[in-house]
Amino acid sequence: MSTAEYPASHLDRPGFWRAPFARQSFRELGYALTSLPVAVFGFTLVVTLFSLGLGLAVTVIGLPVLGLLLAVARGLGAAERGRLRTMLDEEMPAPPPVVVTREGFWGGITARLADQAGWKAALHQFVMLPWAIFSFAVSTVFFTLGWSLALFPVYQWVFRRYTSWGGYRVADWTGSDGAHHVYEITSAWQIAGVCLLGLVILFLTPQLIRGLNSLNRFTARALLSADN
Repeated sequence: MSTAEYPASHLDRPGFWRAPFARQSFRELGYALTSLPVAVFGFTLVVTLFSLGLGLAVTVIGLPVLGLLLAVARGLGAAERGRLRTMLDEEMPAPPPVVVTREGFWGGITARLADQAGWKAALHQFVMLPWAIFSFAVSTVFFTLGWSLALFPVYQWVFRRYTSWGGYRVADWTGSDGAHHVYEITSAWQIAGVCLLGLVILFLTPQLIRGLNSLNRFTARALLSADN
């Protein structure tokens, strides 16, 4: 297969050793972090309109509300495909437009209510919130932990100079016998060990974040794209 047949996202994917410093990795991180506020907004909007429409379903007012829900869900789906395209280089074709077979206001409403793509887009907003929370938490923790541990030799002197500690204090406890125990990172081997652990996490984090975002890609293709 020639390189022209590969999608842009595969061509731009950085190698393992370059990944922590590559632009594409920071775009993957940015997508994971911004997915949380986007998911909260979409979930709130969809659940509110669905609950309102369902509650008013006994009257004719509920049907236009549900139609509005599906129109909004389609718009949110289009915005998500745009985020995937601009941040992750994932091109996903939009589903076909709503087909209105009857004229008039109610014809448009019934067409919306029969819109399978709209319902799938609404489902996408509902199911992705828990994953967005998980991805945000894991990405933030691993990215912060990796860099802070890898750079530990640069700032480890701060603890000796500005605190009463001999180094970074990992543990401080008093045993049942009344003896006070303190464990601090002070030796060169300990500092090097912390740095090595940080480097391991640092180089694994881009792969982890990309793996987390893979579910977003898969779900978007299943629920928001014409390729399903």
